[in-house]
This record gives sequence, C-alpha cells and structure tokens, in this order.
Amino acid sequence: EFWRRHKRKVYVTFGVLGSGYLLYKLYDGHRRRLADLERELADEKSNEELIRSQIKEHFEKIQTIANSTTLPHVMRYLSSRIDEELDLTHLMERLVKGKDEPNSLTAAEKLELWDRLKILNFTRIVLSLWVTTILSLYIRVQVNILGRHLYIDTARGLGSSIQFDEADLIDRDDEQQFLASADYLTNVGLPALISSFETAASEVLKGKQLKDFFNTTVLHDTILQILDSFLSMGHPYHWMGFLMPEPAKLFNSSATSSSDNTDPSPASKFEQLMLEARAVLSSSEFENILDMSLKTVVDVMMEDIRVLCGETNLKVGIPLAKLLPRLAHMSRILLEEPTRDRYIQIVQDMPEVEMFFTLLYASTPAS
Repeated sequence: EFWRRHKRKVYVTFGVLGSGYLLYKLYDGHRRRLADLERELADEKSNEELIRSQIKEHFEKIQTIANSTTLPHVMRYLSSRIDEELDLTHLMERLVKGKDEPNSLTAAEKLELWDRLKILNFTRIVLSLWVTTILSLYIRVQVNILGRHLYIDTARGLGSSIQFDEADLIDRDDEQQFLASADYLTNVGLPALISSFETAASEVLKGKQLKDFFNTTVLHDTILQILDSFLSMGHPYHWMGFLMPEPAKLFNSSATSSSDNTDPSPASKFEQLMLEARAVLSSSEFENILDMSLKTVVDVMMEDIRVLCGETNLKVGIPLAKLLPRLAHMSRILLEEPTRDRYIQIVQDMPEVEMFFTLLYASTPAS
C-alpha cells in the first residue's frame, strides 16, 4: 500500500537525484577538462617563454661573435687585399722621380701617370666605402637568418607545438660555413669588383683635368656618380656576384661533394642559408636600405675630408692634382681601425637599418 501511494514520489526522487548526479559528473568532467586545458596552455606559454629566452640568448651570442670576430676578421683581411690590389706607391714614386729627374719621363708619360693615379684614387675610395657598407649589412643579414633557424631548433628541442620541416635544422658546421662565406668577396670577388669600380670611375672622371677645381659639392657629386654608375652596370643586383657565389656554383659544389652519398649532405643546408640570404639581398627593401646607407657614409666621409683638407680650402675649391694625395690618405684610413669601425657603427645605428632588421627578424616564427 505504501509503495502504491508513494511510488511516483520515489521515481521522481530517484530521477532528480540521478539527474543531479549526472549533471554533477558532466560539470566535474567539464571542469577537469578546463583545468587540464588551462594547465596545458600555461605549460605551453611557459615553454614558449623559455624558447624565446633561449633564442634571445643564442641570437645575441651569434651577433656578438659576428660583430666582434667575423666582421673585424673579414674587414682586416679585405683591407690587406685592397692594399695589395690597389697599391698606388709605385705610381707616386715614378711621379716623384720624374719631378726630381725631369728627363726620366716625357710629358705624355707624366700625363698618363697622373690620369692613372686619378682613376685609381677614386676607385679605391669609393670601393672602400661600398665594401664597408655592404659587408656590415650582409653579415647582419646572416645573423638574422641564423637567428630564425636557432629559434626553430630550440622550439623543436623543447617540444613546441609549432610544426617545422626537418630541412629547417641547421647544425653548427652549416652555421660556421655560412658565416665564413663573408670571405667570398675577398677571396674570389675582389679583382672583378675592383675592375668594375675602375670602369665606373673612368667613365665619370672622363674629361676632368688635374687643374679643375673641386669643392665640397663637386667631390660629393662625383663620388655618388661613381657609385650610381657601378650599381647600374649589367643586370639588377649584379653586385651580388662579387659578394657571394651564384646558386648554380653552390649546387654544383654540393653535387660533387655528395656524389657517393644519397643522403642529404650538410652542404644542402648551407645552400638553404645562402639562398635565404640572396632572397633578402635581392629585395627592394634591402635595395632602399643599401642606397640610404651609402649616402650616409658618403656624407660622413665628406665631413672627414673637409677636416683633412681644411674647411675653407674645400669650400672654395682646390685643384684636383692637390686633392688626389688627400683622397689617397682618406682611402687608407677608411679601412683602418678605428675609422672603419666608426663607419660600420654609423651604418648599423641608422634608424632605417634598425627598423629593416627588426621587421626582418619579426617575420620569422620567433615573433
């Protein structure tokens, strides 16, 4: 009788209790999943912060090595090679001998020597400006590219959720070979580069006589014209052929080194780094940065030449024959420490250059 009277209430009570328990279990399961997800997100955030911290440390280490070791080594080696290839001492000695012994040189020979000295002086000073600027930018490009790969390696090692291709892995040998490629200009490209600058200087200086007066404006414009003449030679970005090997040469070298091995060789990853560097250097953004940097170092050099010649003398103008020895002295100190380092620092401290490399690094997964 009791069951018949209260059966419905019992069913309702059990139904409510069962529903409550089920809702509780659903809520508890959802709460646990949320807690697990929050924990995973916190762990991932902590992991990413650790990755960022480690990549920043690695990146700064590479940048320090590049600025304190790679760039100074490359510039010292390059300076000595330019001294060898563009040694003007023998020309000066012949002119001095002709002055002391008037019969030792004919008028035509003297004129030819002076013309040669004129062209080589401008070749050397403009070449020095260009190589100082381009190498300081190129090595910084290398550092940014290596920073990206260091991020990838570090993220993979720490189990980041970001997926990367195996080809992105860059080992220490690739890294060192990539940084060492900055010596290509000195070891391979320099003779042809000097010839190109000499051609540009000859074209711009054609018709300029030793008695012509050069003031600040004329000298400034002449140097910029030689740079423009050089940069406009041949196909766009032809100057990269002096700075780094063509891709075909890299691939041929890799094929030769791996002919007996079907597995990807370390050289293929070095090729990857070189192709990434080439892509940056051939961008319109880098072209603008190079143009601004060259104009900046020309302006700074003009200030140094004004001091060397005397502010009043260069403002009024002096004969080209008297200017050439001062240019020869300036071209020597351009590649000497600390003057060379000051020019490099001026380029690297330019706001436009800082912004370019900030954006370049921010375009990598590290951002």
